[in-house]
Amino acid sequence: MSKINRKKARASVHRRIRKKVTGSPERPRLAVHFSNQNVYAQLIDDEAGRTVVSASTAEKSAKASGANVAAATEVGKLIAERAQAEKVSQVVFDRGGHLFHGKVKALADAAREAGLKF
Repeated sequence: MSKINRKKARASVHRRIRKKVTGSPERPRLAVHFSNQNVYAQLIDDEAGRTVVSASTAEKSAKASGANVAAATEVGKLIAERAQAEKVSQVVFDRGGHLFHGKVKALADAAREAGLKF
């Protein structure tokens, strides 16, 4: 019996989520990604295959840096502001195979407070 590591387990959970969650022009998919150094978020229109808006701590304009809860909160606010500028108010949340806890929850709550509905 082979061992499944955490990365493979998260990838399989993400594949399972992506079967159900798709973005449309009216309601794009809010995808989150965490590297060791940064937090990334994108609004993706899966029908057209394009990114509507994106935000991350890797940008020079980002106030927070790192990949912690404070940085995730900042990215959540930033992605919601940019979505409002593109006249997007509703999204589908794609947690990327991560548990809805910690950084993922902080990003989602900040985006909701800034005006996104999901």
